[in-house]
Formats: sequence, C-alpha cells, structure tokens
Amino acid sequence: MNYLTDLLVKVYYMDKIKILITGASGFIGTNLLEKFINDGYSVLNIDINTPKNDRQVTYYMNIDITNLSKLKKSVIDFDPDYIVHLAARTDLKGETLNEYSANTIGVRNILDAANCLVNLRKIIIASSMLVCGLGYKPENIFDYHPTTVYGESKVITEQTIWGNQPNCDWAIIRPTSIWGEWFGSPYKDFFDMIIARKYFNISDKLCTKTYGYIGNTIFQIERLLFTDTLELDNKIFYLGDIPPNNIEEWANEIAGFFNYKILTIPYWMICIVARFGDMLKKYNIPFPMTTFRLNNMTTDNEIDLSNIISITPDLPYTRKQGIQRTLEWIYSNK
Repeated sequence: MNYLTDLLVKVYYMDKIKILITGASGFIGTNLLEKFINDGYSVLNIDINTPKNDRQVTYYMNIDITNLSKLKKSVIDFDPDYIVHLAARTDLKGETLNEYSANTIGVRNILDAANCLVNLRKIIIASSMLVCGLGYKPENIFDYHPTTVYGESKVITEQTIWGNQPNCDWAIIRPTSIWGEWFGSPYKDFFDMIIARKYFNISDKLCTKTYGYIGNTIFQIERLLFTDTLELDNKIFYLGDIPPNNIEEWANEIAGFFNYKILTIPYWMICIVARFGDMLKKYNIPFPMTTFRLNNMTTDNEIDLSNIISITPDLPYTRKQGIQRTLEWIYSNK
C-alpha cells in the first residue's frame, strides 16, 4: 500500500509540473518530449515545424520564436515550471548571420519571455560544441573559436545569455555529435551507408570523437534540468558519452549486426574522391564525400565531459545497446 501511495503522489506532482520545450519537433526535442510525456508531465512544444512523431501533435503549437509578441503570449499562457530551449537553425549551409536569426533573435526573445514567469524554476538553453572548431581546446568557457557561420551564431546565443541572465536557475548545454532514433543527416546517412554496405574505413586515419547516443543525451538533459546549477563557473555542460568513439570501431560494431566487416581504403585514394566531390559541389551536384567532410571524419575531437558526468555518472545505454535500438527504429520507420 505504501508503494501504491508513493506512486500516486509521484504521478500527481508530475501531472502538475509543466515543461515547455522549444524546438521539440527536432531530433533531440522529439526524444525529450516523448520521455516527458511518458513520465506524465504536462508538456508543450513550440516550434515552426510540425512534430516528426505524429503522436506528439496534440502537444504542439506553431510559433516562430523570432516573433516576440506571439512567443511571449504562448509562454505566459502556458506558465511552465521548466523550459528547455532547443529551437534553432542547426545546419551549416547558411552564409550570413542573418540566416540564423532563430539562434540570435530567438534566444533573446525566449529570455525575455522567461523573465515574465514567476513560477519558472529553471531554463536550459542549447548551444553547440561548434562554438569551437573541431579539435580546438578552449582555455575557458568564454574562449570561442567558431569555424562556421552556424558556430558564430551559437557564440551569439551564449553571449546573449551571459548578458541577460535569467532570474531563475539556468544552464547552457553544448551537445556533441548525437545519434539515434529520429536522427537525420549526417549520422542517419552513416548508418544507411553501413546497412547498404557502401561505407568504408580509412587506413592510417584512426579518428576518435566524443559522440552521444540519444537515449543517454535525454537522460543527461533530464537530470540537469532537475539538478541545481547555481555556480556561475559551472553553467556550461557538454553532452556526450564516455569514452569517446573510435569511428572505425563504431562502424565495425554496426556492421557486426549484419555479420560483415567494413572494407578499408587508403587515405590518398579518399583525398582524390573528396576533391572530385568539391568540384561537383561548385555546380550544386550532391556527392557523399568532400574535403570538408573528409577533414571532419579524420580530425580527433575529444570533449571534456567531467561536469555532466558528475551529475550523470552512470549512463543507461552502452554503445551496442544504442546501435541496436537505432537499427530497430530505422527498420520500423522504412
């Protein structure tokens, strides 16, 4: 009876707790929203895109975060206890900062709306690991080194937060390379190529990066949301798995589910293919390999995750479990 009473109390309070997620129609947001729905929280998704998951349509409101008046009204009307701000333009195709207004104007607007809420307990705002280029080791949390316009826009995101700190507890997350259910390019392409036996490893270029399986990322965001992060020198949290992934080992582990081993091709040969891809790109002809992508594939990028690991020391999924769950999702959504 005590167990039943405790369970009913837990369900009652979860139902009363309201969580707003902006951008919950995206990859990470779709998974986070599903977790909170399943846990019984009252949730709202604000996004300009309809949900990827049809079951989440009833929790969706079509709002452009760059429209301050509409955003503020919807946020105030919902009156959340917690906010996870994920809404952003995340591709690397933009050529000017004006094309990333969701990352600059949008974050300013969500902070403005959040400061109108008297019941708000915490807000988490998503930045990106690309505020520093791949392989760059920042000396401190304000040491930025973006190499893309998208990265520059996320630097503005962070600077806006520091210059307009919320009235409640807050934290910035910098997701690393996250993969798993509901993902898109480039990691969905990575899985698809391995499944089709069109992927290859590159000899003499063993590359290690910090990746994160989405199930572990959602676990990290949830724990971070409900954990106090009051110290100003501990506000930025990279999200990812420990240990970092060796890409060749990861690819072979995926291929192992299909009982084959991936072919290895010499690096010099791939360089020729990448330069051919660069030429096609000039004529807007899509090609799976370019010099930019090759450099990403062969540049180590190991991230210090010590502060998020202190909050989530034991992640729920191994890499192999994440691969299995991802493959099951891929085949169930063909």
